[in-house]
Amino acid sequence: MNDDRTARAALTRLFEPGDTVGLALVAKHGAPAALGIAIGARPAYPFGDVTAEELAAALDRWAPRIRELDANADLAAIERLGGGFLTPDDPQWPAGLNDLTAPPLGLWYRGNITDGVPVPAQCAAVIGSRDSTAYGAAVAGEMAHGLAQRGICVIAGLGYGIDAQGHRSALAGHQGTGPSTIAVLAGGLDRDYPAGNADLAAAIRETGLTLSELPPGSAPTRYRFLMRNRLIAALAGVTVVVEARWRSGALNTAHHAENLGRRVGAVPGSVHSSNSAGCHRLLKEGSAVLVTGAADVAELLA
Repeated sequence: MNDDRTARAALTRLFEPGDTVGLALVAKHGAPAALGIAIGARPAYPFGDVTAEELAAALDRWAPRIRELDANADLAAIERLGGGFLTPDDPQWPAGLNDLTAPPLGLWYRGNITDGVPVPAQCAAVIGSRDSTAYGAAVAGEMAHGLAQRGICVIAGLGYGIDAQGHRSALAGHQGTGPSTIAVLAGGLDRDYPAGNADLAAAIRETGLTLSELPPGSAPTRYRFLMRNRLIAALAGVTVVVEARWRSGALNTAHHAENLGRRVGAVPGSVHSSNSAGCHRLLKEGSAVLVTGAADVAELLA
């Protein structure tokens, strides 16, 4: 695999998201040579901050996946699904991802790539609990609809609850130019997860995109969900947590956003609601500002 695109596609199957040794290998040697080293076709030597022990452990970690590598089959599979594979050299590559310390090697997509992914200043993440309350769903819906009407793309993870409400309401508020909403998944794009939101994913792809750094056939895992959250944070100029429990994946996304220097907003709720405890935690710690609607989020973006 001598070309960069095919090598990067293969590496997305070989490396887990954020694999520091793998990313260092690509930065040092380029994707084609890194792939050759990773599969044992070229000799491996310690380099930079990567010790011999770390490199050996990484090679052992990657070895079981070598027999699964077929980048051409993966690329053909995503094309059959109406999608493709982006690399950092492509004009549609989301520039916001370059702010990550561990950016994805490539980005698999399905949907309407014509307008690409809007820059972070034109995107807001609307995220929160899967078991949202009626209050949380109403706030998320009003906020996402208002953002879409302002031409701001809503980013979320296709999950039940707040994510799904945000996606649906952004679609309803679509103004006809560019994507109104984009979903970032933690597994391969050949199956929408959760399956109960497959129709929603199909609707998103009519004007927007579903994205993943994992190739077709990859199953979502807890680790992959946590790593997916950094992509949501990087794509959005503002991350808004509508509802979240004290320990929540939404808080993980908010912390990624804060580390990237992005703005974070939180919606206040009842002091008696455990679904708002995480939002109140962000506000108390000072890592988020209080927001109540689309106008507040648009102001943060501006």
